[in-house]
Amino acid sequence: MKAPPRLRSLIEEGLIDSVVRQLMSGKEAMVFVVRCGDETRCAKVYKEATRRSFRQAVDYTENRKVKNTRQARAMAKGTKFGRQAQEAAWQSAEVDALYRLAAAGVRVPRPLNFHDGVLLMELVTDAAGDAAPRLNDVELSADEARRHHRTLIAEVVRMLAAGVIHGDLSEFNILLAADGPVIIDLPQAVDAAGNNHAQRMLLRDVANLGAFFGRFAPELLVSRYGPEIWDLYQRGVLQADTPLTGAFESRLGPVDVAGVLRVVDDARDEEKARLQRMQLAT
Repeated sequence: MKAPPRLRSLIEEGLIDSVVRQLMSGKEAMVFVVRCGDETRCAKVYKEATRRSFRQAVDYTENRKVKNTRQARAMAKGTKFGRQAQEAAWQSAEVDALYRLAAAGVRVPRPLNFHDGVLLMELVTDAAGDAAPRLNDVELSADEARRHHRTLIAEVVRMLAAGVIHGDLSEFNILLAADGPVIIDLPQAVDAAGNNHAQRMLLRDVANLGAFFGRFAPELLVSRYGPEIWDLYQRGVLQADTPLTGAFESRLGPVDVAGVLRVVDDARDEEKARLQRMQLAT
């Protein structure tokens, strides 16, 4: 395959040898299978902001660090330099999250390099050595659903223990590798301690997992892992290997009506996006 313009600089730098094929095109990037010596890897090429459909919502970018006050002012004013700085920060957020989570033992693709707006990382494969399918493309038995759900809940806990929340976790950004699920697509990852919307995002991520796997194992639809995980985190007792029950009784207190409505709106938007993706796939 002829190398796309965005990958030519990596070939010139000797980071990759050739482009095998395009693997997928998503809302914020295109992914290619590439060859690096004797190894097959993947290269994630971020789309320009004007060509992407994913909205860089302030909920995600809240409290993200920038290099200096000049960049911060430019980003706030929306100047050309500010938009470029915001785009660079958006891309580096995923790179930073991948390195941070890989170091914490979370099941994410191993990052290898980041050059000229291209993220080079390991290719997640299935038992046959082919690119692993997304979870939404796989039919599961009830036992498989329970097992993968258990694995992913443990990964959510491990991520939170490392201070990171995915923020957009669903069956569309989880790959089913030969040895189990692998979490991908992290440009919207947030710092759990520095984002005021962290709780809502964590609860939504966990609810998305329950809703998907609950199609195959209905008892998962009524599990309460999200509130249980957040309660442990808030009390400062959550560890990467903390055992969970999936049962949780909320403590009585003031009701955050605005927060509840936002969760409902998020769920409605997620369902709308899911239906649109299904229509595009048919």
